[in-house]
Amino acid sequence: MRQPDLAGVFRAAAVTGTVHAVDLDTGAEVGVGPDEPVVLASVFKLPLLVEFHRQAEAGLLDPAEPCRIGPEGRTAGGTGLAAMLDAATLSLRDLAYLMIAVSDNAAADVVAARVGLKAVNAMLTAFGLTNTWIEHDCRGLLAALDADRGASPEPLDPRALAHLRVLDPANTNRSTPREMTRLLGMVWRDEAAGPPACAAIRRLLGLQVWPHRLASGFPYDDVVVSGKTGSLPTIRNEVGVVEYPDGGRYAVAVFTRSLGTAQNQPRADAAIGTVARAAVDHLRSL
Repeated sequence: MRQPDLAGVFRAAAVTGTVHAVDLDTGAEVGVGPDEPVVLASVFKLPLLVEFHRQAEAGLLDPAEPCRIGPEGRTAGGTGLAAMLDAATLSLRDLAYLMIAVSDNAAADVVAARVGLKAVNAMLTAFGLTNTWIEHDCRGLLAALDADRGASPEPLDPRALAHLRVLDPANTNRSTPREMTRLLGMVWRDEAAGPPACAAIRRLLGLQVWPHRLASGFPYDDVVVSGKTGSLPTIRNEVGVVEYPDGGRYAVAVFTRSLGTAQNQPRADAAIGTVARAAVDHLRSL
């Protein structure tokens, strides 16, 4: 069957984009630029989550370990602990929940400090995901963004974008759409860790609260969408797995970049769901 015009969906939304979708059971795939380097933004929290559960499984950390997060020095962000004002004490596994469900930057950085980005990258190399690299935690990403933008007003002047390292895959957390679907496939097939650990990872990805990107393409009560979003100026991403009641399951990774710099980009958000749905419909028709 002829491949759907996925690039046309991106054009209609005034974004550029890449996508890779794969049937996790047959290996059938479809995509646009599936091996192009992309900026992960908060999608980097997915490999961090995987390594967290691998270390817990190996006894290298206690997921129930309590962590006190004071208000001082907390990584900035608009959700979860990053937006709270008072001290809180949570377990490592509850912090992992917050970093996935609401993309909490402060929670993610506590987990990252405990797990270590070096260990995350070693895991990715061992998995053969050689085009995926985690350069920064959330604090590092925000510091690089602030240093490069200087006193630029909100929204950013489009002319300033070329100077932002966080928008350059060579200088920030990076991967490819294909490598992200490969990692998701390993989680769904219990290959990234033992079955209980992979089940825990799947559970957390299923608790993400954002319905406006990948999930928007599958507005059905009997279709389960699990995923992780990522956002930076001009960047809107999501990777995840779509599961149908007939047993079909499809890993999808969509990465977009818009021309405009406004914080709210509803057309770009919707394009992620539209592209994902077209890709999955194509795989289901084969």
